[in-house]
Amino acid sequence: MQHRVLRLTSLAIAFAFASDAAAQAERGPDGAATTLDTVHVRGPDRPRTVDSLEAARARLDRRAGATALIDGESYRDRRIGTLADALGYAAGVFVQPRFGAEEARLSIRGSGLQRTFHGRGLELLQDGSPLNLADGGFDFQSVDPLAARYIEVYRGANALEYGAATLGGAIDFVSPTGYDTAPLTLRAEAGAFGHRRGQLALAGVSGRADGYLSLGGARQDGFRDHAAQENHRLFGNAGYRFGERLDGRIYLTHVDTRSALPGSLTLAEARREPTLAAPAALSQNQRRDYRLDRLAARLSWTPAADGELRLSAYYADKSLDHPIFQVLRQDSRDIGLDLRWRGEHRWLGRRNVIVAGLAWARGDIDDRRYFNLAGRAGAQSNRFDQRAINRKAYVEHQTWLTPAWTVALGAQALHAQRRSRDRLILGGRDESFDADYSGLSPKLGLRYLIDDGAQLYANLSRSLEPPSFGELSGGPGVTPVATQRATSAELGLRVNRAAVSLDLAAYHARLDGELLSLNDGQGNPLGTVNAGHTLHQGIELGLGWRIDETWTVSANYLYNDFRFDGDRLYGDNELAGVARQLLRAEVRWSPSSRVYLAPNLEWTPQGTWIDHANSYRAPGYRLFGLRLGGRIATQWSWFADARNLGDRRWIASSNVIADARGQDGRNFLPGDGRAVYVGVEWRD
Repeated sequence: MQHRVLRLTSLAIAFAFASDAAAQAERGPDGAATTLDTVHVRGPDRPRTVDSLEAARARLDRRAGATALIDGESYRDRRIGTLADALGYAAGVFVQPRFGAEEARLSIRGSGLQRTFHGRGLELLQDGSPLNLADGGFDFQSVDPLAARYIEVYRGANALEYGAATLGGAIDFVSPTGYDTAPLTLRAEAGAFGHRRGQLALAGVSGRADGYLSLGGARQDGFRDHAAQENHRLFGNAGYRFGERLDGRIYLTHVDTRSALPGSLTLAEARREPTLAAPAALSQNQRRDYRLDRLAARLSWTPAADGELRLSAYYADKSLDHPIFQVLRQDSRDIGLDLRWRGEHRWLGRRNVIVAGLAWARGDIDDRRYFNLAGRAGAQSNRFDQRAINRKAYVEHQTWLTPAWTVALGAQALHAQRRSRDRLILGGRDESFDADYSGLSPKLGLRYLIDDGAQLYANLSRSLEPPSFGELSGGPGVTPVATQRATSAELGLRVNRAAVSLDLAAYHARLDGELLSLNDGQGNPLGTVNAGHTLHQGIELGLGWRIDETWTVSANYLYNDFRFDGDRLYGDNELAGVARQLLRAEVRWSPSSRVYLAPNLEWTPQGTWIDHANSYRAPGYRLFGLRLGGRIATQWSWFADARNLGDRRWIASSNVIADARGQDGRNFLPGDGRAVYVGVEWRD
């Protein structure tokens, strides 16, 4: 593996210095579009450890694949209670809260289809460093969209920028610094179902140093019984310029979150009385409470104007108390390092950009399990010491063949280990295991610049995803599964003009060994296994249209076609978990900065299968909402956010099972009823 990585890196670097394509030109007299050299504009003290919003947008626009950038200011004019409030209009992102809480199904191109909690299949990042545990799982409560200056979304293989090679890609929450946010921000929200949320944020610059601190708290009683949520979060960072070529920044995170779980209902129950909690959720006092402390650091050295070497490190300490059908108590510690080079150079008059890096992560989990006695821990039922280790090497090289054409070539090499030691052997069955996974994920991409505001792109890539501990022990005993692999093709159009922004992509992925929960031919559960061949294909559309000075339209449309491919038991059935179509759209009227009015729609016309046998489905839904607000003077802003105006009874999410046998079972999570939220924000 090490020799293969070295050969790959050597070939990529040789390619970078041997390319003979042109890189710089000016617009000719015929008006033809051209590409100029990148110019980085920085203030005298602007840190190199964090890109400005404009620099990040330009960097993502140069990717030969599907990316998106979400300005953190774009969603502050509404209630921020879940990731859907921040990511709902991001092209290609499927996000749906389970019951109005931060736990959600978060998926890109069908990644992590089984998960409605503790996500998988994506790299969730904060300032470029993984928030995922080393085994691949991540917690939704670990991020606060209000404490992000912007969010970068890399769909599929386009996440190779950060060494990620999962099916879904990566989402990076980039924090504000003392340079790009207000010195003082105060925010308060309140509304239906006991929702209350507040934020105090401070920022400043002093000489070569700058800093940012966000203190946030939120709680809600919830639309359903036994659905109360409470979160307290601190996000801070401090940077220092040691000289013209060396910058450093440290990041601190503290999260304390407590969540009651109302459980799933039958469809009949959800239609009759959606506010109910499942009987087992009440009798077992099911909850998910955890504390997270995380420290990260980044050092950026710029030996020349066209190159940067970054060293990132992080340490995370998490404690979980999770009464469900059993009581899970886990203490985990994760540590990681990433050394990354990004450079631009010219060879034979042509422009080249190369990104190359090495990453290492290790996570240790003390996993203790107890019998659930009305939410309290009874006798211990099992205990595991678990360790996950990941080693990555990645490289990507872009060459401008002509002023209009760019080719990108890259790959990630991965070696992962999963170790578990059974410390409480019951019934003579030792559930210890050792598993190693490795593979190479290459990528080839092309980008064609139509003009200054429009481009076409296409790419072909491979991805692989080792199982998390949840997949390895998700059935009766240990389920020794292999990596999930995929070959993906993508074709897209990106337009960024003064009046119109368009993100349109079509993709086709053939998966081998997708991690799914299936039954055998007799209907017996197999736990999580590697399915045979499956297909994930679809269309992603993001639209922003400024009709005139007062009217704008925003929309996010997904067409998802996820299915088995000639499976012995399931044939060509659709995969359960994600609706075939989802539309979120909004029209905004703003005659001045003092007032805006924005009706909106969320629509799933066909519903969603809850089982891979396609015997039972959640119905589709159509929800209408209305937002209004504006600015008062220069420092105050306000909003009112009304949702589900028709008070529809709808299904927000569901379990994913192998075969419901056409029967209505407790697999459905009702969405919130009619709700109104109000908020104010003051900035100095």
